Amino acid sequence: MPHIELNGAQIWYKDTGEGDQTIVFAHGLLWSGEMFDDQVEHFKNRYRCVTFDFRGQGKSEVTDKGYDMDSLTLDAVELIRKLDCGPVHFAGLSMGGFVGMRLAIRHPDLLHSLILIETSADPEPSENLFKYNVLKFVGRWFGFGLVASSIMPIMFGKTFMSDPERVSDRDRWRTALINNDRVGTTRAASGTIGREGVFGDLGKIEAPTLIVVGEEDTATVPEKAERMHAAIESSKLVYIEGAGHSSTIEKPEAVNSAVEEFLKEIDQDG
Repeated sequence: MPHIELNGAQIWYKDTGEGDQTIVFAHGLLWSGEMFDDQVEHFKNRYRCVTFDFRGQGKSEVTDKGYDMDSLTLDAVELIRKLDCGPVHFAGLSMGGFVGMRLAIRHPDLLHSLILIETSADPEPSENLFKYNVLKFVGRWFGFGLVASSIMPIMFGKTFMSDPERVSDRDRWRTALINNDRVGTTRAASGTIGREGVFGDLGKIEAPTLIVVGEEDTATVPEKAERMHAAIESSKLVYIEGAGHSSTIEKPEAVNSAVEEFLKEIDQDG
């Protein structure tokens, strides 16, 4: 699949499927567009599905700058415009959700709907900053293999982490974590950890919004999702049982079902 130049960065993307409407999937920190493989497979026969890797992550270019949430939002704007696929259904998980909210607030013309998965409208909680900065430092200078055992329980819920049937899945994502580019991932983490909140602007979101949260998510806890739901008038909240911070991987069928029902409701409302 090709790269596309967005604001001076070579960004890898995958354009799959057919349909009158497009779903753009935006991944979370430490991962890539591959975390939506099950969603693309499910929806590609009815929707055009676009996944991409944020700068510094996955197969995208490691740039010197541009990792703050405002810059990543501008990358998403440019992607939608260059691929001529707007307005889109924008599905963002964690960091992708930080971008999705900014898109909905600042560029409502580009969105048909907003799907927020395991995300928050707040800055990073102060109690997490020291721990996350230590993990970032070790990953940058000594490799993510040394901190993978500490990061995996943050990224995935206890059900996924303890399920004997998911050993190969855990190994796959642990390997992906360890193989992250040290410099790019560190820069992306700094942008994520240092983000500003947008909670005060959520009332500006007019796009139909689905909020999805894993009941076992400890990185962006369900209470964060409930606050967003209360602040976004046109929103719907769905809890995913047995999922943590990466429900598209942990419980793909449940996420697909929630998104499918949401999109059908939008179509029915016209």
